[in-house]
Amino acid sequence: MSDQPKPAAPQPTPQPMQMAIELPVDLEAIYTNFALITHSPSEVVIDFARVLPNMPKTKVHARVVMTPMNAKLLLRALADNLSKFESQYGEIAIPTNLADQLFKPPKPPE
Repeated sequence: MSDQPKPAAPQPTPQPMQMAIELPVDLEAIYTNFALITHSPSEVVIDFARVLPNMPKTKVHARVVMTPMNAKLLLRALADNLSKFESQYGEIAIPTNLADQLFKPPKPPE
């Protein structure tokens, strides 16, 4: 008999989990061009709103609360999808300071 270890049997590659996703028939799609992002040690909160010209006030139309890990996974998924979009349709041009205008909370009045 030999004292050499036997090669390990190849492990089957895990199959991606299939998930059925149900979209309710009364689900309302919303348009958003403004997001407020806040966080605590255990959650990331994203509030979605619409900012319209000559309208000094807006309201939040949807709020998403997720764990920091899920927020990071969302960030990766968005980056991957936008990369695919730009490969197909060309680079998305972003005006200077637009992210600062749209995705940072307003400064409190002095």
